[in-house]
Amino acid sequence: MKKILIVNKFLYPNGGSETYIFELGKQLRELGCEVQYFGMDDSRNIVENRVNCYTSNMDFHSGKLSKLLYPFRIIYSWEARKSIRKVLEDFRPEVVHLNNFNFQITPSILYEIRKYESEHNEKVNIIYTAHDYQLVCPNHLMRCQAANQNCERCAEGAYQNCIRGKCIHGSIAKSVLGALEGWLYRRLGAYKMIDTVICPSEFMRRQLERHPDLRGKTVTKHNFAGNMEAEEKSTNGKENYVFYFGRYSREKGVETLLKACARLPEIPFLFAGKGECEEQMNQLENVKNLGFLTPEEIKPYIENAKFSICPSECYDNCPFSVMESIQYGTPVLGAAVGGIPELVEPGVSGELFESGNEEELVQKIKYMYAKNDYSCSHSFSTLSDYARWFLTLCEKKRE
Repeated sequence: MKKILIVNKFLYPNGGSETYIFELGKQLRELGCEVQYFGMDDSRNIVENRVNCYTSNMDFHSGKLSKLLYPFRIIYSWEARKSIRKVLEDFRPEVVHLNNFNFQITPSILYEIRKYESEHNEKVNIIYTAHDYQLVCPNHLMRCQAANQNCERCAEGAYQNCIRGKCIHGSIAKSVLGALEGWLYRRLGAYKMIDTVICPSEFMRRQLERHPDLRGKTVTKHNFAGNMEAEEKSTNGKENYVFYFGRYSREKGVETLLKACARLPEIPFLFAGKGECEEQMNQLENVKNLGFLTPEEIKPYIENAKFSICPSECYDNCPFSVMESIQYGTPVLGAAVGGIPELVEPGVSGELFESGNEEELVQKIKYMYAKNDYSCSHSFSTLSDYARWFLTLCEKKRE
């Protein structure tokens, strides 16, 4: 029976990475593994470790950087090292599966894992699933906030560009800390301690391979899409609305999408989510804002939509929204950016358009709204297949 410690800053439903760790953890348990979790302490946590030991809750978005020790704690955390050591001593895992850990947990835990391994003479396999570009970009999106455009200037270590662009929440102070964290751990070679990096898209793999400590350690594996086997589904009988679900933010392309909606008053659009573009959205008569929906609430809207749209303008790597739509027989109009083109086969499971191109987006919406013959066949891994594949990585020997 394999013992696996899953590490993620949030241990409650908060986004795609949390969906990933909870579902994977459940499936690994069904396959006979023992699974525990480590992250930040929070009353909303839904998973745990046996000794009930976590690191303090810190919010990098809140503006609390004035506290004297706070800037240092988000770069290097002695508390996180001590806390994870207690979990390691009790659980004695063979695998530590890292997910989102920078800033709140910090890469300092890598040193504690290897120290534990050395002192106990027990091999610990460290596997990291990259949910974003954090290891090569301090603001994790590879996007310059000031210019509102995608950017790769920090990817090979030129972190001063993060400061120049105030790339972390538009704040010089936070951008300095982000750049310092990136520079420090690159200089120390901390990420050499990671054995394998799972990249949810080939696009992301190419970006992370630009970090010298990660070269040769990356493997591409698209995320799982539930436990539904691949099958062709008819797209006839769909309802006549177009669906967007996700964050209402500029980098997700929602602002451009809303401009396209305004030019297509004859087409009804449904949106599910929340975010900064909500006020603009609520002014359009052909757009209905459903707000935030639970997975159970959102499923029928995905299944019955004429098609869904993923208009991202950032380097989205492997959006669950795209995979879920195709899985449920709903074609996708996706922006040709990041890893999205790896998921959408034009003419079969949807269409692609140039990211940020409002005119092409309008024309592709019209085209797909009139078209009914998408098969939506797919070859995404089921959750059970993905978990079995993950276990093969757990057996990989360190070179």
